[in-house]
Order: sequence, then structure tokens, then C-alpha cells
Amino acid sequence: MVSMLYRVLWRDLWHLRGQVIAAALVVACGIATLVGTQGTYQSLLKAQADYYLTHRFADVFAHLRRAPDALAESIRQLPGVAQVRTRIVAEVLVDVPGLAEPATARLVSVPGRREPMLNDLQIVRGRYVDAGATDQVLVSEAFARANQLDIGHKLGALLYGRWKELAIVGIALSPEFVYEVGGGMIFPDNKRYGVMWMAHEALAPAFDMQGAFNDVALSLSAGAREREVIAQLDALLRRYGGLAAYGRDEQVSHRFLTDELGELGVTTTAIPSLFLAVSAFLLYVVLSRLVATQRTQIGLLKAFGRTDARVGLHYLYLALGTVAIGLVLGLPLGVVLGHSFVDLYRDFFHFPRLEFDVNPSLFVLAVGVSLASASVGALVAVRRAVALAPAEAMRPEPPAAFSAGGRTWGMLARRMPASVRMILRNLLRRPWKALASVLGVALAIGLMVMGRFALDAPTYMMNVQFNEVQHDDVTVLYNERRGPDAGLAIGKLDGVMQAEPFLGVPVWLRHEHLSKRIEVTGLPRGHELRRLLDRQLRPIALPPQGLLLTEKLATILGVVPGEVVTMEVLDGARPVLQVPVVGVVDQMIGLGAYMDAGALARLLGEDRTSSGAYLRIRSDAAAGLFARLKRMPLVAGVAVRSAVQQSLADMVNRSFIFFSLVMVGFSCVIIAGMVYNSARIALSERGNELASLSVLGFTQREVVFLLLGEQVILVLLAIPVGLAAGYGLCALLVPLFDRELFRVPLVLETRSFVYPAIAALVASALSGLLVARRIRTLDLIAVLKTRE
Repeated sequence: MVSMLYRVLWRDLWHLRGQVIAAALVVACGIATLVGTQGTYQSLLKAQADYYLTHRFADVFAHLRRAPDALAESIRQLPGVAQVRTRIVAEVLVDVPGLAEPATARLVSVPGRREPMLNDLQIVRGRYVDAGATDQVLVSEAFARANQLDIGHKLGALLYGRWKELAIVGIALSPEFVYEVGGGMIFPDNKRYGVMWMAHEALAPAFDMQGAFNDVALSLSAGAREREVIAQLDALLRRYGGLAAYGRDEQVSHRFLTDELGELGVTTTAIPSLFLAVSAFLLYVVLSRLVATQRTQIGLLKAFGRTDARVGLHYLYLALGTVAIGLVLGLPLGVVLGHSFVDLYRDFFHFPRLEFDVNPSLFVLAVGVSLASASVGALVAVRRAVALAPAEAMRPEPPAAFSAGGRTWGMLARRMPASVRMILRNLLRRPWKALASVLGVALAIGLMVMGRFALDAPTYMMNVQFNEVQHDDVTVLYNERRGPDAGLAIGKLDGVMQAEPFLGVPVWLRHEHLSKRIEVTGLPRGHELRRLLDRQLRPIALPPQGLLLTEKLATILGVVPGEVVTMEVLDGARPVLQVPVVGVVDQMIGLGAYMDAGALARLLGEDRTSSGAYLRIRSDAAAGLFARLKRMPLVAGVAVRSAVQQSLADMVNRSFIFFSLVMVGFSCVIIAGMVYNSARIALSERGNELASLSVLGFTQREVVFLLLGEQVILVLLAIPVGLAAGYGLCALLVPLFDRELFRVPLVLETRSFVYPAIAALVASALSGLLVARRIRTLDLIAVLKTRE
């Protein structure tokens, strides 16, 4: 009898092969998404842990103005400190061959002789710098690759006002710059920002730092309390211009990486769960129909002594067979998808080794999750089969209840063609089944909307930043705060049409028990080149006194307009000031605090100082202006709006479009599977009816219309529900991307609703064509002879 049941199982699988394959494809999408995203997540975690451990990534960092080398020993003596690395760090302008705009590089000193150290280097190509060499540098791999630099190439750099030609002797990586961005940057621009390492003995004279350092990194001993170490370090560095030490969680590269890992961790759970939930529903639909049509077979099996458990297992095996097909397709597809995801992450995160590691436990997880979802989907149908008594099962299923309908329905029905009345009546007789089909298709449409959201939100953020907030063409940063003469010199350069100075001051903002280290930006009265906006993108006037905070910063500090915050300045005379908060501004990228530049300078006891300038320039004079800026001693950094905007657009096109295409493709599989299953089940349930209509003179086209018309109506009903569900899913995602460094707005373009609707219709049409082909091959005589 066991072998007979297995033969029945194979027969059912073959008979339902269309529905089984459709459900298996949905299972495969869920498995592929789970394996691809979870595998990528695990690969990133492993790469991070290995890299940090083997290259001794530091725990605490601090930057200062200048301290003697002898102070390093005092730092080592602090309780909880295990290792200390002092160094010289400065940002300099670099002239890269073939690049018109000035590039900015973070120049970091390393020992003249190779030795183990915190934030150790991984030499990718070439060699380490020679001891005593004054013109040799190592460059970061991302910067080298973006600018097609290699060993032996030379770069021009402005070192503390003196022009120097530097030769590249090696390409390197550091755990400190896994995500390589400069101060104030959110997204990497590897073409115009990079890291270079130079021997300490060579770098010190260039910056007048002989026997001194301006940056320190340290690791903590086991059991040490980071907050206590930071407090002691700050006290030690205060007299040397220390700018407040911070832990690893505030280090820019590490923070971006951990934020991305957190978001990816949510993705690895949410999206595969949606796909597997739909596959469970499809299996339930298929098995429910099979139980309904095999009532007599179930009754006979029980009449001949087969137990309820054995009958239930038979139908459970059918679900497991479907999942097995999905696993065969989904596991290799997930590996391919994972490799693609890892390839994308290599463009953003730079590890010595980042490969998609296929961990056997991941396959075990995929198998377990898919089997669990199949079991849930099959459970109701199996219970229904088990509950049937033999005598009841061998009787035909009771026919559906029919009625003439209400008066209103009768009036409407008389105005409809007969075929339309038949379609609507059939839907109304099985409302729960119709609702389930609508929800399944709607969920897939919602996933497509979510995929489009991944494109719309970054595009909107860039549009606001570069077209509404930034009206300048070039941002120039000085190597230190300067008087008004610096702004006049920049404004007189050929090609500069307008120059607005700004003042940046590092501070601690404190309110009650909450605090945040931030840079307060002072803007000139009547500023035009850098605007502050509210949620409706309307300009906000800068008050003559007091602070304007971004909404996120105000939330972090728990402050509302009208309250007072403590502002502890971290450089100069380090005054501690009480400043009122007079308003908030909407800013999606970064945290910000803004004041009138004159009022800020007066609080600091300074006279019209500035940290840089925003410039509006003539496009025809850009090349000459860039060449001039590269050699100006007072300039430490230059950002060109158009170049940054193009770099970000390339990044969005490279990464988010791929994610959107994956979501659209998998969602189309769900829609096609739902429509195909619904149509095939309807064909099975109504085969006798449709065959009878054909015998009575209905044309094949009319028969197809009767069957597929239901599916068309269901899809049309599902489209608005799915679009609304997609909007809701995006709204649920927005809080997950509410980070300090960026906030993703809930923005969806009109086309993001149009494309999913079109994709749903196309996928449904293709499934309908397959079912229509099946109808054309119906054997009318055979159909009329059977109850099924």
C-alpha cells in the first residue's frame, strides 16, 4: 500500500505540474532572496570581524592641534589603555593626472620601518615606503582604482603651503577606512577623495610637527570602560587642543558599516518572509483544491484501513515535493544573487577579502525555513483531508448555494452581457477565495513598489540637496580659520561670480543629560548659496541670534525651540556658552546646527573669521579656477557640486537599480504564479461547465473569456490594493533608515505606481496565455465523462 500511495503522489505531482511549478518558482524566489541576502550579511560580518582582528582596528580616536611625542607615554599609563599609536593626520589637496577638479586626500603618517601597529595596513600591490624617503606614498585602493593610478605614478600635493611631487610605491587598505569618506561626506566619491600614507619622518617637517603628533588611536584592555578612558584622554589632551575623543561607534567608517549591516539584517528577514508567506498560501490553495477533488479517493483509502496520519502525510508529501523543486531552483539562484550583492558591496566597503561565503548552515536554514512554510501552508488542507469520514468522503461535495440575488443585482444584471453576469456571479459565490487571490497579487505589487522606492528616495534626496539646498558650484575649505582677507582673495579669482564665507566650529551641544558632538556652521546674513529649508522646502531665514537645529539633532538632544542648550566650544579659548534654540530646519543628510556667522564670531571673541567659502562660478572658467585652487596654500579641500552629484548618480544607478530589478523580477514571478494557479484551479473546478458551454455552442474565445475574465477582474482589483500596500511597506521601512547620518523620506514618483501596475498586467497576461492554450487542448468528451 505504501508503494501505491507513492505512485498516487507521483501521479498527482504530474497532474498538477503547472500549479506545482508555479508554486515552486515562488518558493525559489523566497529561498534565493534568503540565501542571497543572509549570505551577504554573514559574508560582511565575517570580513569585518577578520579584518578588525588581524589588522588591530583601534577602539578610541582623538584629534588635537599639536602635542609632544613624550605625551604618548602618559596616554599609555591611563587605566584601561592597551596600545597607543600617535601620528600626524592632515587633509591636503592633490593634483591627480587626468582629473580637472582638485582631489582631497587624508594624509596619515606611518612609521618609517614596517612594524605591527593599530589600524595596520594591508599592502595590496607594491611595497611599503622606504625609511627616510620624503616623496613616497601609499594610496588607498579605492582612490587608485577610481583614478587608474598604479605603482610609479606621481601626484602633486600641497603640503602645508608647499607644493610637492609624490611617487606612489604601493596600494594599501586600512580597517580605519573600510568606508572611505571625508568629513561632512555621506556617500563616497573615490575619484576625488582618498587616503594616502607617508613616513612619519618625512611628513613631520612638511607640517612643522617634528617631535610632535596631532592624532592618536588606542586600543582598550579587557574589561576597560570606554567612557572612562575617553574622559581621561580628553582631560590629558585638553591643553594641546584636543577636539574630544570618541569611541569606535562614532568612527565614520565603522558607523556607516554597522548601519548598513543593521539595515541588511532587517532585509534578510522581512523580504524572504513575504515571499515564503505567498508560497505557503499557494500550496494551501493547490492542496485544498486537490482534497476537494479527491474526496472519493480519500474515502476509499480510509475505508481500506489507512490511518488519518498516513492520509495526511500523503498530502504533506505533495507540499514537500513542491518545496524540493523550489530548493533545487532557489539555492543556486541564491548563490548567484549573493555573489552579485557582494560585488556591489565591494564598491562601497573595502576589505582585503570580501567573498560570498556559502556556509553549510545557511543551506540548512534555507531548507528548514522553506519546509516550515510549506508545512504551514499545507496544514489546513491536510487537516481537512484527515477530518473527512469515509462515508462522507465518498459522497459528492455539496453544490454551492445559488440564489437569484437582490433586486438591485437583478436590475444591474439585466443590463450586462450574459458572460459578464456569469463571471461576477462566480466571484460573488466564492468571496473569500477571490479575496485571497487579490491579496496575493497585491502583495507582489507592493513588493515592486518597494523596489521602486529604493530608487525614488535617493533621487529625491539628491535633488533636494543639489538643487534646493546647495546653490553654490564649489565649496572651498581653508586649512585653518582665516580672517576676511582669505574670502576676498578667493572672491577675486578669475571665474568666481559670487563668494559667501562660512564659519565651522566644533562643539559639544548639551541639553540636560543628552549631548552631541557637532559642528556649528555660521552663515552670513542674507546668504544665498546655501539655503536652510523646512519640510515644504521653503527657505528659513537665519535669526540674528540663537541656533537653528536640524530636526534629527533636536530630537537627539530632546530640545524644542525656545529652550536653551549648552555649547562647549572645542578649540581656541574653549568658551562654554548658553545659547537659545530658535527653530528647526529639515535636513535629510547629516546633522547640522546653524547660526548667524557674525553672532557666532562674537561669541568666540573673533572678528569675521571663516573656515571656507561657497562659490558660484562661470562654467567656462572652471578649468582655470581649479588649477589655481590646487596651488593656493590656504586651501585644504575643494568640493565641486556637479562632480559630487554625478558620482552619487553613478552610485545609485550601479546599486539601487539592481536591487529594484531583482524585486520587480521576483514580484512578477509571484503574480504569474498566483494568476496561473487561480486560473488552473478555476479550470479544474469548472471544466465540466466550460465543456458543456462549448457543446451548447459557445465559441472557444467566449469560453476563454469566461475563465480568464475572473482573473482579469481579480488583478484589476489587486492593483489599487497592491499600490496602497506598497506605500504602506515603504512607510514601515522609513523608520529603519532614520539614521543620524541620513534620513530617507517617504517619496514615491508617479511612475513608481505605474510601472508595477503595468508589470502586473503583463505577468498576468502571460499566465493567461498559458491557461488559454490549455483550454484549446481540452478533450470535451473526456471532461464531460468525469466529475473533475
